[in-house]
Amino acid sequence: MKIAVLDDYHGVAGAYADWKTLGDDAKVTTFPHYLPEGLERDAALKPFDVIIAMRERTPFPASQIAALPNLKLLVTTGLKNNAIDVPACVAQGIAVCGAPGSPDANFATSELAWTLLLALFKNLPYENESMRQGQWQTRMPVPLAGKRLGVVGLGRLGAAMARVGLAFGMDVVAWSPNLTDDKAAEAGVKRVEKHELFATSDAISLHLVLSARSRHVVDAAAIDAMKPGAFLVNTSRAGLVDSDALMRALMAHKIGGAGLDVFDQEPLPADHPIRTLDNVVLTPHLGYVSEDNFRAFYQNALAAVQAWKAGKPINVLSK
Repeated sequence: MKIAVLDDYHGVAGAYADWKTLGDDAKVTTFPHYLPEGLERDAALKPFDVIIAMRERTPFPASQIAALPNLKLLVTTGLKNNAIDVPACVAQGIAVCGAPGSPDANFATSELAWTLLLALFKNLPYENESMRQGQWQTRMPVPLAGKRLGVVGLGRLGAAMARVGLAFGMDVVAWSPNLTDDKAAEAGVKRVEKHELFATSDAISLHLVLSARSRHVVDAAAIDAMKPGAFLVNTSRAGLVDSDALMRALMAHKIGGAGLDVFDQEPLPADHPIRTLDNVVLTPHLGYVSEDNFRAFYQNALAAVQAWKAGKPINVLSK
């Protein structure tokens, strides 16, 4: 049995799970770098019976599935993966199983959102670089107290974001397509309409699930409505935002800046123009990355392979 572990950027898959328990007939190969789409990926993955995919890093559309005739089991970290065409797997006789992460990692994304937002308000990347160049106090920090925080999506992570905003003394408002006044009040915030949120907030943080309905929910009109000094933070999914409209606004300094952890293309190309802008703070999709979460991912991925090998698959997504 040949097993591929994809996108092990940190090189921890081998240490976080005891793959030897699969027996001498199992050979595990880890890929520390992203495999580009096309013939290179097809050739690299064709020999494998089992693939373990890090959630939504390497996509598996129907065309990719068709190029893998030996694949029998596809395991994804997490319990859903919108980048996998599950019906195509089922049609080809491939089982798809999930590998849950650590419950303690649930709030890591909102923590990173606050890291990005604080960095923007306090000009931390710019001041850090200026200090290393021998300079002193080059930009004016912005206080958070009294400013308005707009939370788009008031689920578990959005509510966690809102609580911190309230603790900072911010005026916190929220919007999502199905949010009610009562639900917002339970989180201690006020529900407003989408246009009001974008037009009046000093900082906006996105916490929606990406779907056909929510794609580009932050469209050109929403970005155009933002205040000149407002910040946009996205630690959810890049598809929530019209990236072309955002780039235009950032390049023209029509908004204060953006903190981005997610991108339309990941890994972000080295020559992407957003890397050159001085009003953005960029992180490489770190929202869900932690030792506890990745240990749980890989140990549960191993358990999924063991269960499938024994003929009793667990966390099956391909039903």
